Amino acid sequence: MNTLTPPPALASTASGDVGLAIAAVERETGLGKDTLRVWERRYGFPTPMRDSSGDRQYSAAQVQQLKLISRLLDAGLRPGKVVGLEQAALQALLMQHASIPAAVLSKTNMDNIAADPVIGELLHAIGTHDPRALRHGLSHAQLRMGLAPFVTDLVAPLTTAVGEAWAQGRFEVFEEHLYTEVITGVLRHAIASLAPQPVPQGPKVLLTTVPQEQHGLGLLMVEALLALEGCTCVSLGTQTPLTDITEAALAHQADVVALSFSNLHKAALVQTSLRELRAQLPATTALWVGGACTALYQWPLAGVSAVQHLSGLQPLVAQWRHAH
Repeated sequence: MNTLTPPPALASTASGDVGLAIAAVERETGLGKDTLRVWERRYGFPTPMRDSSGDRQYSAAQVQQLKLISRLLDAGLRPGKVVGLEQAALQALLMQHASIPAAVLSKTNMDNIAADPVIGELLHAIGTHDPRALRHGLSHAQLRMGLAPFVTDLVAPLTTAVGEAWAQGRFEVFEEHLYTEVITGVLRHAIASLAPQPVPQGPKVLLTTVPQEQHGLGLLMVEALLALEGCTCVSLGTQTPLTDITEAALAHQADVVALSFSNLHKAALVQTSLRELRAQLPATTALWVGGACTALYQWPLAGVSAVQHLSGLQPLVAQWRHAH
């Protein structure tokens, strides 16, 4: 009788499902064959079976884990932090690192978000790949609600819901990108349609993000609310080097530099960047920061004002005007 333990060369999973070949896994997950092989050697995951020809076969559960890992890599995490984690842990990380734009944090309860019929219709438009319906729904809501409530009561919770759907795998990256592109256009049109102030009011705010921060939608939401307050806004877009931020602030004679940070940044890097920028900027130039990065609020820095919620922008503007 052969008493040797059978080698892990089965071509089906424990449940009897036939595994996927490595080429199919590459198509399903976007992870290259070489990457999968390197991870197998380095991290012990994935652990493919082998068919009768010795070719790798991956179970459905491992493919699902690899899809979640791929999403986390898209969100900026490193393989060493996520490869091999169980599915529940990966889902939890995705909820933390979903690419929800900075400055979107609000007190809105997620149950209320899900129950809102308008948000439900807009999510349906995203999921059914209907940009026309999405654009019409957003534009109509903006005209009906007014810009400030539109940003705080609809766009912020909707963006949170889109990020959650992406994290849970209900939305693909291209669907999230579709939403970002459409809402960006709607917000820019709304800002451009605002009547100019008869007399320019301060502060003049330079808006941007630091390098490696690609999320610009939260910054645009902040710009919309500041424009409503009569502030003069100069947006540099995303990923501006610190020295260029300083040069731009001087060139534009900005009263305030406003930065947004998502939750993808390490606390130490955020602190270092803000200290360096604060030292470079003139003492008379205020530095406002906001977003989903918890380090902004756990370790406040001298000379830096942290705004955790969009509702905190108006008081900050009023405070600046009172001081000047």
